[in-house]
Amino acid sequence: MRARPLAVFDIDGTLVDSRASILRAAVEASRDVGLPEPDYETVRIGIGLPLHDALRLIAPRIDAPTLDRYVDGFKAAFQRMNADPDFHEPLYDGAMDLLRRLHRDGWRLALATGQSRRGVTRNLAREGWSDLFLSSHCVDDGPGKPHPAMLHAAMAACDACPATTVMIGDTAHDATMAVNAGVLPLGVSWGFHTIEEQRTAGARHVTTSFGELAVVLDGFAAMAGETA
Repeated sequence: MRARPLAVFDIDGTLVDSRASILRAAVEASRDVGLPEPDYETVRIGIGLPLHDALRLIAPRIDAPTLDRYVDGFKAAFQRMNADPDFHEPLYDGAMDLLRRLHRDGWRLALATGQSRRGVTRNLAREGWSDLFLSSHCVDDGPGKPHPAMLHAAMAACDACPATTVMIGDTAHDATMAVNAGVLPLGVSWGFHTIEEQRTAGARHVTTSFGELAVVLDGFAAMAGETA
């Protein structure tokens, strides 16, 4: 069983295009606590971190009670968005095709995300997702990125080891988490962090399409089989 590779995917910026909704939530939460509205460049750096840490990067000088209100406001903004029947965060083109192909080819799949458990549950309700992923791990379960806890939990849940596990994400925080866990860090170019930011954090490859990612994963699966 350990010869079957495990691919652990981030959600925001990797599989799901949540750039607009995350910026909107940050802007609305900033208004609520009387902070200047942040721009995308300010918001994107903290994506993937626990929410307190991410918002602290936006407003490093606010006190702890205000930060708590900021976090609550961000969560409330997302709840309002999700209450709108027209609200939709699309998958990136090619994401579902790759997930289905990996599942068909015998890969074990898991999620490791900075989202809350509520957010993970909402995403797992997407058509076909609940059948694809063996486990999901989020910031509500314990230490968030870049701590390796989520990857350790994913490997334990999926009966995998570092040599047969790869982490796919779009931020430096994903790459650092993978390095900390001793698994292969792979990046994608279409999310929140730049190619250079991810490479600096340790990403071995930063792919520019799901087709390219599939080729890299095929090569990893072949090597994982040889080491089993």
